[in-house]
Amino acid sequence: MKRKAMAWVLPALLVALSVVGSGAPSSAQNERTPAAAPTTAVGPQYDTTHVYVTPGDVDTFVASWEATFGGTHTAKAVTTVTPTPSSTESELVLSPVGTLSVFDFRTPVPYPFGTERTGWLVSDLDRGVRQARTSGAHVVVAPFDDPIGRDAIVQFPGGVNAQLYWHTKAPSYAPLETVPDNRVYLTPDAVGEFLGSYLRFTGGRIVSDQRAADAGDIGLPGRTYRRIALRSPFGNTVVSVTDGHLPYPFGRETTGYAVHDLPATLHKAEAAGAKVLWGPYTAEGRSTATVRFPGGYVAELHTTR
Repeated sequence: MKRKAMAWVLPALLVALSVVGSGAPSSAQNERTPAAAPTTAVGPQYDTTHVYVTPGDVDTFVASWEATFGGTHTAKAVTTVTPTPSSTESELVLSPVGTLSVFDFRTPVPYPFGTERTGWLVSDLDRGVRQARTSGAHVVVAPFDDPIGRDAIVQFPGGVNAQLYWHTKAPSYAPLETVPDNRVYLTPDAVGEFLGSYLRFTGGRIVSDQRAADAGDIGLPGRTYRRIALRSPFGNTVVSVTDGHLPYPFGRETTGYAVHDLPATLHKAEAAGAKVLWGPYTAEGRSTATVRFPGGYVAELHTTR
C-alpha cells in the first residue's frame, strides 16, 4: 500500500484490529487476592469497549456518543478484523470517559467475535497469552496476525471474554478524565474462581466488597446483592453477584461510565437520540442510570465520588 494511503487508513485500522444478590459465597477473607505476575497492561485509555452496532447505525451512534461525552473519532475503514473471512466498517472513538471500538459488520460475525466485551492492549501478546493460561483463563481464539499487529481472545472463569491486542507501531492516546468500569455479572457459584483468575492476570486488587449493596442500581429496589469493585493496571471492574433474576437491560451493559453531572449528561444523551432505560437511581451516595444509545449500545452512567 502506498505511504499516502496508509496515512489515513492506519488510524482507522487501529480500532478494527483491536477486536475483538443473594446467596453470597464465602467471606472476602477466604477470597484473598492471588499473587499477580508482572502485568502486560499498557494503560486504561487503551482498553476499548467493543460496540457492535445495528447495521447501518455507526454514524448515528458515534454522533450521539460524542454529543453526550465529547471526544473525537477516526475515519471509518472497511476491513477484516477476524482470522476468518469477514468484513466490517469500523472506527475508534476517543472520549474523555472511555475508548470505544465500534463495529458495523457487513457480513455475519464469525464466532466468538461479538462476545468479547473489551480489547486490552498488551505490551507483549505471547507473554499475555501465557499469563492468561497460567491464571486459569482459556484461550478461545488463538493468536492471529493482522496487518498492524496481533490479537487473541481469552475467557476467564464464569464465561467472561476479553480480547488481547498488540500493535507493531504502538498507539498513543491521551489519558482519560475518568476511568470506566468493566461491568461483569456472575453467579455465587462462579465468582470465587473468576476473582482468582482475573486478579492474577490483571495484577488487580479488591478495593471494596459490599455483601448487601442496594440492588436498586441493577433494577431491583428493595433488594440487596453483592457488589465487588476491582482496580488494576487494565482499569476498573465492577462484579455484580446475583441469582440471575435480572430485569432488562441489566447484564446487557458491559461498561459503566463516570460523569460529573448525571442529570446534565442524561439530558444531553436524550437530546442526541439516546433513551434512558432505568434511573436515575440514588442510593448510598451514588446515582446511576442505564442508557441505550442509537445502534443498540447499552451503557451504565454513574456519578463520580
